[in-house]
Parts: sequence; C-alpha cells; structure tokens
Amino acid sequence: MSSQEVIKIEDDFTLIRFQNDGLEPFYAQREIGSGLIQFHFGIKGKAKFLFNQGNYALELHEEKSLLLYNPQKELPLNLELAPNSWVISVVISIKKFHALFSSEANYITFLSPDNKDKKYYNEGNITPSMAIVLSQLFHYNLHPSIKNLYYKGKGYELLSLYFNRTEDPNAEQCPFLVDEENVYKIKKAKEIIIANMAEPPGLQELADEIGLNLKKLKMGFKQIYGDTVYGFLFDYKMDFARKLLDSGSYNVNEVGLKIGYSTGSHFIAAFKKKFGTTPKKYLMSINSNV
Repeated sequence: MSSQEVIKIEDDFTLIRFQNDGLEPFYAQREIGSGLIQFHFGIKGKAKFLFNQGNYALELHEEKSLLLYNPQKELPLNLELAPNSWVISVVISIKKFHALFSSEANYITFLSPDNKDKKYYNEGNITPSMAIVLSQLFHYNLHPSIKNLYYKGKGYELLSLYFNRTEDPNAEQCPFLVDEENVYKIKKAKEIIIANMAEPPGLQELADEIGLNLKKLKMGFKQIYGDTVYGFLFDYKMDFARKLLDSGSYNVNEVGLKIGYSTGSHFIAAFKKKFGTTPKKYLMSINSNV
C-alpha cells in the first residue's frame, strides 16, 4: 500500500518515487549530504518534510513543488506522506547541476556567485507540462530493461521544465495545454470515472459532463495521463481489484462485481491480461506467503 522506489539515474543524480495508497501516514527517511539540491513535487494529496527532530516542518501540497538547498549543512530527507498521496523527489549534486546550467548561471538565482554559499528555498507551482512528465513517471508501461533510460530522460526533462522561462513551454506545440481550465476539466474526468468505475459513463456523456468536446477530452486525457480514458480506467480497476484481494475480505466474484464485471469469467480474463495470472492463483500466492 505504501512504498518508496529509489532510481539512481547517474552518479549524484537520484530520483525517488514515494507512493502511499494506504489509510495511514507513511514515513520515509534518507540521508542527504550537503552540496545536494532537492526538488520535491506533490503529485497527489499532501506531504510534510520535517527538520531539526521534527521541530520545523515544510508542507508540500498537491500540484506544488519545493526546492531546497543548503551548502552549509546536511538536509536529511525526513518525509511524512499523508494517506492517498504521491510525491516524486529529485536529488542532484550542485556540481552536476552547475555543469547542466553553466551557460545559464545568471538566470538561476541560487547559482550566481553571490549566492553559491547561501541556503536556498523556493516553493512553486507545478505547470501542466511538468504535471505530464510527473504523471508519466508514475504511469509508465515500458519494458524493465529500459526503465532507467526512461527515468533518465524524464528526470532531465523535468528539470528543464522547472527552469523554463516561458509560462508553458509546450503551449505552441500543444494548444490544448494553454488553457489550465482544460487541464482541470481533464482531472475532473478522471475523478468521475474512478468514482463510477463499476458503471462508467460513455465518452460523449463524460465530455458533456466536464464541458469539453470529445476530441479535446480524448487528446487531453492521453497527454496528461499517458493513456486513453478507458485504458487508464482498466489499469485503475485492476489495481483496485488486486488491493481488494489483498485485504482478504472478498472472494473473486465479489471483487469482480465491485469493479463492474457482471460475469466472473470476464473479470478473470481481464485480471489475467493485466497481471499474467488468475485472481484465484493470485490469492493462493498471497496465502502461501502468509
């Protein structure tokens, strides 16, 4: 239900995914030496970073980012992640960071000669372009052998978008994302299909409900969540089904009915397509590990 995944992209460049889908807060600690810059991105829910034995805290909310840097002292990562919350953190050394942006040092304020030995803190908004990259880091469907390469590319893309001087660097190529209200509507569409996953509305009905035309709904959903509306819903339903099975409170037929399958055979086929095994075999594997 809760996890942290550490991906070493390169020396002095690490990406960490924190995911808490449980009902209790999730705590994570990690030593981070001085001379390292921390970027934290709130994707869903909320989190809190604790310092000085918990005497000082910085909150991170959904769709917000934090940049932390202190060359004088270590800033260990001490994270309290609220239930149903996701965070992605990027930790990179000041040396590597200088190499990436050496020609832009005057633009990035805390890299200027006057500030290089000062601590730095900044809270910002996650732009729609950044939100897409962050979502892709949580919803990638690629072969494990290229996972590190994918993360490396997305890690650099995320930093470039963070420091991009324009309001939205994708605006020209992607007119859909110019309008942040449209992004809000797409997020609303996601909430609607999740809330009604057993009997989801049709695409046209969904488009009408959020106030977008069908083409914009399809295009926007794919750009923000990396999948079609029903492709995303299928993955969500299967993950939800697995969690219900994990709880031990429901049998296979009950789980199938809860997520909208009127016949057990259809649910079994869908579960096998997603996880490569049947719900019954999955339950047996859980019980054998207890």
